[in-house]
Amino acid sequence: MARKILMLCGDYAEDYETMVPFQTLLAVGHTVHAVAPDKKAGDWVHTAIHDFEGAQTYSEKPGHRFTLNASFDEVRPEHYDALLIPGGRAPEYLRMNSRVIEITRHFLGANKPVAAVCHGAQVLAATGMLKGRRVSAYPACQVEVELAGAEYMGIAIDQAVTDGNLVTAPAWPAHPAWLGQFLKVLGTRIET
Repeated sequence: MARKILMLCGDYAEDYETMVPFQTLLAVGHTVHAVAPDKKAGDWVHTAIHDFEGAQTYSEKPGHRFTLNASFDEVRPEHYDALLIPGGRAPEYLRMNSRVIEITRHFLGANKPVAAVCHGAQVLAATGMLKGRRVSAYPACQVEVELAGAEYMGIAIDQAVTDGNLVTAPAWPAHPAWLGQFLKVLGTRIET
């Protein structure tokens, strides 16, 4: 069954964590509306490529311009079946937007499928609705996840965690596990 998925974007979201899920979900037949605060369909956001090169944190390089295909001001969360939140630096900004938090609370409160990767957990934590949940995220987000009342899952960087309707992962190397688990939660059937 095809689902209608809302993807919350922002400037300097991680390139892979934006492009790969967007394209994957479209490829399997879902509708994905990519939106960002203060942007409309046809506008674009900057992305960044984050890599693990032996420093204490990830490095950052310019990524692609990602074109949004829907307008943030027109989002009605009740018209969507699921929510996806890419990581990178965008969640630092997104978590400060009251409408983003309202939208995210809708999905969590309605027990609709939600997928977040990397720093996307910052948006989840800002909702105040993670108490008792098991959540993975980029390790730098562990404190926020725990302060939100969730159990931080310190899993391998290429793994993901499903807790009911919520699918989370630490970073883009987890795409196969994260997207695979999200597709299961969505009820997506892929036949070869």
